[in-house]
Amino acid sequence: MGSGAIVAILGFLDDHGHIAARWRLIFHFVAAIWAIIWMGGIPPVAWFHSTIDLGWFGQCLAVIYLVWMLNLYNFMDGIDGIASVEAISTCIGGFLLCLFTGTDQMELPLLLMAASVLGFFYWNFPPAKIFMGDAGSGFLGMVLGLFSLLASQSAPSLLWAWLIMLGVFIVDATLTLIRRFIQGKKVYEAHRSHAYQHASRVHLSHLKVTLSILAINILWLLPLAALVATNKLAGVVGLTLAYIPLVILAIIYKAGSSDEIKKDAPDASKI
Repeated sequence: MGSGAIVAILGFLDDHGHIAARWRLIFHFVAAIWAIIWMGGIPPVAWFHSTIDLGWFGQCLAVIYLVWMLNLYNFMDGIDGIASVEAISTCIGGFLLCLFTGTDQMELPLLLMAASVLGFFYWNFPPAKIFMGDAGSGFLGMVLGLFSLLASQSAPSLLWAWLIMLGVFIVDATLTLIRRFIQGKKVYEAHRSHAYQHASRVHLSHLKVTLSILAINILWLLPLAALVATNKLAGVVGLTLAYIPLVILAIIYKAGSSDEIKKDAPDASKI
């Protein structure tokens, strides 16, 4: 609650004014460190048939992971319904993984989060009438990142499973950031060069892209996450299998490439 409140309040203030990127980043790290401390740190990481205790290095990685999750979720909230669909499908998927593995400590929070976002999604469904802004997207990114770390306290393999379920957002945002960095562009500046944004312009529809991501989450990522969670597939192997098609899709839709649009091209945000 503390870390989520910091991120949400900061995002709300930024939505209604402007806060310098360096100050936002500082408070993002404060929120992430706050969360890791209250968690008591992260448990050992599953690695094939064993676990590895990463010690302080692992705690630092966890903080960076949470900061990246809340920022990538903000980056990916660029078309109608996409951030809502990701949160709902991931939380329901996490709930199902709890049932599969017999870990019940997170069932209620996951269902509450899914129900909350579902109520918002009613108004955010393409074409959207309301938007979540930085206050909502940053909060969801932080909370989903925390859910993945908390799940690993019950079963180390669940961290890999959660990373698989969050694959669409992680792959698109990370590949876009890397490509823009290589091109020498300012990665913190607003842009429209994510794969999902290119896809919405190519197909002239927010709805098609949002529903496609929902289908990927349910039909591809969740089954692989379930295999990993139930130890029928090693986490590294499952993650690799899950991400390869996502990387290919991101490349096909030119993640991180120039976001220039021809003047005579239809505006997909109005469709």
